[in-house]
Amino acid sequence: MNWDLNPFDLWIVHSVNRMARHSWLFDKALGTLANNILFTSGMITALFCYAWVRRSPQRERDRSFVLSGVVLTTMALVVARAMALLLPFRERPWVSGGTNFRAPFGEEVFPLIHWSSFPSDHAAMYFALATSLFLVSRKLGVFAYCHAIVFVCLPLLYFGYHYPTDLIAGALVGTGTASLAANGRVRGAISDTGFRWRANSPGTFYPALYMCMLLTATQYDSVRSIAYGVWKAVKRHP
Repeated sequence: MNWDLNPFDLWIVHSVNRMARHSWLFDKALGTLANNILFTSGMITALFCYAWVRRSPQRERDRSFVLSGVVLTTMALVVARAMALLLPFRERPWVSGGTNFRAPFGEEVFPLIHWSSFPSDHAAMYFALATSLFLVSRKLGVFAYCHAIVFVCLPLLYFGYHYPTDLIAGALVGTGTASLAANGRVRGAISDTGFRWRANSPGTFYPALYMCMLLTATQYDSVRSIAYGVWKAVKRHP
């Protein structure tokens, strides 16, 4: 089975691609901005830290959403990667000859490890994080959703790394997975374990939480690289 280029994807890709290569400065600035973790994952990580420490009459409830958000974001990434591996391979727009894609000025923006473009794991991660923040605070969540669209999804579309349906599917995976935290039982099953860990051994809990934030800030690149290497090794030596 192969992916057919549907009119919806082609229309949006072509419409956005018309803006490419009109200004070297614009293309380069957008690429630099989109690939700078200070403005992408770093900003969202900072919001998670704020959600953890902010003064609130429901502080423990907010923290339960933060803990469950970290775990469910990881789960969303696993689901997205599993779909990409199990579904038929989809070439990226800038590689596919059927889109007549005109690459913007500048070097490669996002490091690729030759995975299928469907669904977008970046969209899955950022929308899972945004949904988790939305459950803490609507203002934080709306900001995080807008951030995911402007700083993550639009650059991925502009530079030809994903089709619109890749991004939509990833966003649905992330939002749907993180929304499980709205169920008190699911959230409690995740966060209660974290709270007990914090109470019994704060000296190990907070370094572990820091590592989770570090993985988020680096967009899980180290973990994804290891997972990809293991997957290739398994395929070569069944």
